[in-house]
Amino acid sequence: MGEAPHAPFELIAGAPASPVILHVPHSARTVPADVRRSIVLDDAALGLELDHITDAHTAEIAAAAATMAPLTPWQFVNRLSRLVVDPERFPDEREEMRSVGMGAVYTHTTHRERLRAPDSDELLLIEAYFHPYAAAMTQAVDDRLAATGRAVVIDVHSYPTEPLPYELHGEGLRPPVCLGTDTVHTPARLLTRAQEVFAPLGTTAVDTPFAGTYVPLKHYGKDRRVSALMIEIRRDLYMTEPGGRPGPGLQPLAEALAALVRSESAR
Repeated sequence: MGEAPHAPFELIAGAPASPVILHVPHSARTVPADVRRSIVLDDAALGLELDHITDAHTAEIAAAAATMAPLTPWQFVNRLSRLVVDPERFPDEREEMRSVGMGAVYTHTTHRERLRAPDSDELLLIEAYFHPYAAAMTQAVDDRLAATGRAVVIDVHSYPTEPLPYELHGEGLRPPVCLGTDTVHTPARLLTRAQEVFAPLGTTAVDTPFAGTYVPLKHYGKDRRVSALMIEIRRDLYMTEPGGRPGPGLQPLAEALAALVRSESAR
């Protein structure tokens, strides 16, 4: 939880002809020292919060899938914790999670306790971390559009078996795999194929307990050449909760994701 040893995010090159970007926004635990100073939790409490909030090992799942796909997808991986900023939130009043202190900059924890001091400068974090991330992801999508005429963003996430207090829709079904969709950017064939490839791992459900998927704001609702789907994996499928090591379930998840990448690349 000290200074980040790497850049805040990383674009891992795939095949020039691949339209697919595996987007991994919540897998890291790194909190730079300057950001740590604004967090009021002690080290033990912060470590536990990171256990709950981090989509542990999702970068490993994406990386394994990338190696298996015949046409290597691109990977865009956040190297900082979402406790720095959450790049998938709207940075303004459109974000419903602001109601529980978990907008683009979290002020409260998964258990609705105070995370940051009330006088923390949220705009500073937005400028320093959120906007550069959004710009780089937008450029990555633009590059796929220029190279292939389309872009497919597959968002790789995980979620806890039991709902946490911050969840606004925690009463919904919690299937082994939740598929988050968008009415403009998730074509029926992409959703259907995802349901097929993840079916051997258990039931899939659509937009429960989490809904939506990530599309850069430049393209959101405007450019149908950008397709997107969120994959939310229930953590008991592949790891010990909370924050534990991965288990044998990681490999079949990577294989299913690789199959989805393969079908999207072959279109």
